[in-house]
Amino acid sequence: MISRHWRGVAKPLHADDYVQHLRFETFPELSKVPGFISASILRRQIQRGVEFLIVTNWESIAAIEQFAGRDSEIAVVPEKVQNMMLDYDPRASHYEVLA
Repeated sequence: MISRHWRGVAKPLHADDYVQHLRFETFPELSKVPGFISASILRRQIQRGVEFLIVTNWESIAAIEQFAGRDSEIAVVPEKVQNMMLDYDPRASHYEVLA
């Protein structure tokens, strides 16, 4: 299993909107991708805004490529989400899940 991690900092007034976007748009679309396993939203308040760590779990890198494209580490950040963020990682990190 591969765990994909992506981090972004939302504008305080848009943090709840971002969570709704994930729950009602992004995660339902991910669930249609063969090899997608699960997703988590981690949230914490920081001085500049609201930091999110989005963790998705996949059967393989090939499954992630169906979502992200050939360069599987490219962050998939729709323009709508970009406008909610103060900053975000342009690339995701992948970890092999051992236990």
